[in-house]
Amino acid sequence: MLPQSSTFLFLASLLAVLPVNADGIYSNKSPVLQVNQKTYGSLIANSNHTSIVEFYAPWCGHCKNLKPAYEKAAQNLNGLAKVAAVNCDEDENKPFCGQMGVQGFPTLKIVTPSKKAGRPHVQDYQGPRTAKGIVDAVVNNIPNHVKKATDKNLDNWLEQNEERPKAILFTEKGTTSSLIRALAIDFLDVIDIAQVRNKESSSVEKFGIEEFPTLVVIPSGDSEYKVYDGELKKQPILDFLSKFAEPNPDATGKAAPANRPKAKPKSKPASKSASDDGDNKTSTETPESKPTPASAPPIPTLATPETLESACLAVKSNTCVLALLPATGDESELPAPATEALSSLAEIAHKHALRGVNLFPVHAIPDINTASENLRSVLGLNDSQTVELIAVNARRGWWRRFSGEEFGLASVESWIDAIRLGEGSKEKLPEGLVAEAEPKTETPKEEAEHDEL
Repeated sequence: MLPQSSTFLFLASLLAVLPVNADGIYSNKSPVLQVNQKTYGSLIANSNHTSIVEFYAPWCGHCKNLKPAYEKAAQNLNGLAKVAAVNCDEDENKPFCGQMGVQGFPTLKIVTPSKKAGRPHVQDYQGPRTAKGIVDAVVNNIPNHVKKATDKNLDNWLEQNEERPKAILFTEKGTTSSLIRALAIDFLDVIDIAQVRNKESSSVEKFGIEEFPTLVVIPSGDSEYKVYDGELKKQPILDFLSKFAEPNPDATGKAAPANRPKAKPKSKPASKSASDDGDNKTSTETPESKPTPASAPPIPTLATPETLESACLAVKSNTCVLALLPATGDESELPAPATEALSSLAEIAHKHALRGVNLFPVHAIPDINTASENLRSVLGLNDSQTVELIAVNARRGWWRRFSGEEFGLASVESWIDAIRLGEGSKEKLPEGLVAEAEPKTETPKEEAEHDEL
């Protein structure tokens, strides 16, 4: 039997090699590329290829249902585009998913390269959640860097960048296939690629083309061209073109280089004075002190029925999170669960504020607020000696209750994230809880405008 220290080291080593998304939907053997907040830039944003990215949560039923179709789409798009997934349930990815505008699961976004490196176009995929629908949408968004050459302009194209290899696909088709477009992306700015129709007789005769499709490569300038005679599939063609130039990192499965500004060089330590001898190891420099992070301020309190109604129970009020405090008569005597709940809410609100991410209002409702007892009664929360966390949306008429057994930071944050992303079941707010808006008296002109609409 291993000693305790050896067992600990063994477990630590085992955990270190586990995949990042061990609890996610997709395994390491999945054709879906697993991306996180740190790798999105190099693998997706800086890529020359089009990507589709799924933002999901492992507990989401719709995400699980999408998995077979999404993996099939990944297989069909292999070598043509990237099919990736981000596990938004991972703590490190939660802020990133929020920044990407994810409001529900699964969310699919098509990412297309733009002229500005590292700043791609991102659009929501609204098509059918089928393999064919996903493939068609992604293929339609693959950039086309293939030159459509004719008898009139082929020679001029060949003379441009003479030092760079040229590849020409002679074909009967007028459209540019996704395969040749993907190859042009793999060798973007490395090998220039053109497509010539079979009806361009002078160009066809110049290269002695007898069969279509035929791919030829001119290594450089006036050098003799080479004819490809292998299978018309992505990998064999990529291997053939790689003999003439090295493809971009994406084509080899490596991350695309991030176009980020270089980090400023660290200031060098002060040089030794002439009086210092080699044995003197004492440094006169003091280590740089790190600022102590500011503690989270307490969440605001709504102490009267009027403030509660105005903030969260008016007709147009959006989502609020409320902590209904137990009836103790003195906030300093709150039981431990209530104190923990308030601390967790304060930490979460503070964390979002530091990140610059908007979070819905979070308030504490003490038992001295006479509306608190009515709120508990109407919602069926009858134990006034316990703390209750609820979310209400008066505008849309729903509410949710925190049902966890403990009020630790992780549990409460998971509940709030689910609300923020629109996941989980909601209950209808009872009638009479939301304050009714005062009726508006319309002028004859306003009435006429309504009729006209």
